[in-house]
Amino acid sequence: AQRCVPSRGGRSASMIASPQDSPVSATLQLGYLPDGNLLVMGTETPHSIIAAAFAQLEEGGSVSLDSVARAVGLTKPGVMYHYPTKEALMLALVDSVLDRWESELTARLGATSSQAGPHERIRAYLDWSLSGEFSETDLVAMSDPKLRRTLTHRWTERLAPWLTLPTDLAPDVRARLIAARLLADGGWLADATNFFPPTPDERARVHLLAHNLIKD
Repeated sequence: AQRCVPSRGGRSASMIASPQDSPVSATLQLGYLPDGNLLVMGTETPHSIIAAAFAQLEEGGSVSLDSVARAVGLTKPGVMYHYPTKEALMLALVDSVLDRWESELTARLGATSSQAGPHERIRAYLDWSLSGEFSETDLVAMSDPKLRRTLTHRWTERLAPWLTLPTDLAPDVRARLIAARLLADGGWLADATNFFPPTPDERARVHLLAHNLIKD
């Protein structure tokens, strides 16, 4: 919901309230739109925008500033206060997915990527990729043809600390780690696209096979 409050130019601006205008208290953010109007928003607004964009992707739709604004009950300038362009919004979606991925990878590794060697990092990626916990939202980096290069660059940049291998590895060791990583890539892609995902028994067998590839 939106309410009018005075702006610094004497005009009215949008105030974002809770979904049902409930009387619950919330932390507010103040800012000015390009036209000089004051914008007052709850700190939960960016999360609502991201959730609405992911919901549109899961439904097979495309994401735009206009469509997300309608979904969360904001004006387009209200969305642009947080994400000035569609590219900024899509990059935020990629970061949201990869924040979850990094959290899962760190939990499986028990450390950050910088604290582990290549075998441990690839093993953590393998365990996460074959967990079966993926959906269409994990394909966000490939969801917009016009922005694909920018989005996939962010994707590889964020995952590089986990998947990049040292240049001084022995060729056969390097090849086995790459083979395991490619198996892991295929695992999460099969689940996210629903293209012939493995059964639980098949997943366990592939998992064992891949782990055998990367034994120290």
